[in-house]
Amino acid sequence: MFGYVNVNRDELSEQDRKIYQKYYCGLCRELREFAGAKGQVLLNYDSAFLGILLSGLYELPEEEERFFCHFHPMTKKYSVRNEALRYAAAMDIVLSYYNLMDDYKDDGNRTKKRFGDSLRPIYKQIKEEYPRQVHAIEEYILKLNRAEKAMESNLDKVSNYTGEVMAEIFQWRDDDIWNNDLRNMGFYLGKFIYVLDAYEDREKDEKKGAYNPLIAMYQSCEASYEVCMQQTMTALMSECAKSFERMPVLMNSGVLRNIIYSGVWSRYEYIQLKKRDKNKKKIS
Repeated sequence: MFGYVNVNRDELSEQDRKIYQKYYCGLCRELREFAGAKGQVLLNYDSAFLGILLSGLYELPEEEERFFCHFHPMTKKYSVRNEALRYAAAMDIVLSYYNLMDDYKDDGNRTKKRFGDSLRPIYKQIKEEYPRQVHAIEEYILKLNRAEKAMESNLDKVSNYTGEVMAEIFQWRDDDIWNNDLRNMGFYLGKFIYVLDAYEDREKDEKKGAYNPLIAMYQSCEASYEVCMQQTMTALMSECAKSFERMPVLMNSGVLRNIIYSGVWSRYEYIQLKKRDKNKKKIS
C-alpha cells in the first residue's frame, strides 16, 4: 500500500489516540507473527485503517496485550489482536512483496530483491488462504505494468486498477451483507490513493522522464490543473465516505471518521505547504 491513509492526531481525542495506537501496535505484532522482525518494517497506515475498519464493522473478539516494544523499550505498550488485523497484515505483506520486486525491476536494487525473496514463502502461504485477493493483486500488477508501457494518459482508467484491487482487499469475507459497501469504499479510496500518489510524484516523474498519467494533464491545462486535482480527490473521498456511512460502524467510529474526513488529506496539505515554501523561495 502507499501509506496515505493516515490519522490526524491533532484532531483526535486522547481516548481515540490510545485506541488507534493499540490497533497500530497490534498490526505491527501480527506482521512480526507472519515474518519476524522484517515484517514489522512493512507496517503502514493504510493497513492499519483496514484492520480498524473491519474490526469496527464486525465487532470481533479481541485480545488486548501489554508488551515491551523492541523499538520503544523504555515503556510498556498496549496492543489489540484479532482476525481482522491478521488479515490486514497478510494483505500488507503481499502488496509489499510486489512493491519490492517492482522496485527491483525499476532500479535494480538488489537489497529490495533479497527482501522480496525472503517474503516469498510467506506470500505463498497467504495465497493459499486468500486466493481471491492475491489473484486480484497479481492482476493489478500486470495491468499497471501494461499501462506504464503503453504510457496510458487516461487517469480514470488507470486509477480504476488501484480501485479494483482495493475493492477486492476490502471485501474480507466472500459472503457477507456488507460486501457491496466495503467494495465501493475500497474502490473509491483506492482511486484516491492512486491519484494522490501520482499528484505528489508528477514533478519528479516529469524531470526523470518516468511514467505518470498526470504529466499530460498538467501540460495540456496547467491553469486549471490544481483546481481539477482538488475536485477529483474530493469527489472520490466523498463517495468513499458515503459507503462508510451506510454501514453500522459504531466501534472505533471516531478514529475511522477522523481518517476518512481529515487524515487522508494530511499528505495533500503537506504537498501544498511544500509548494508554498518553494514559491516563497523563488520570489525572495
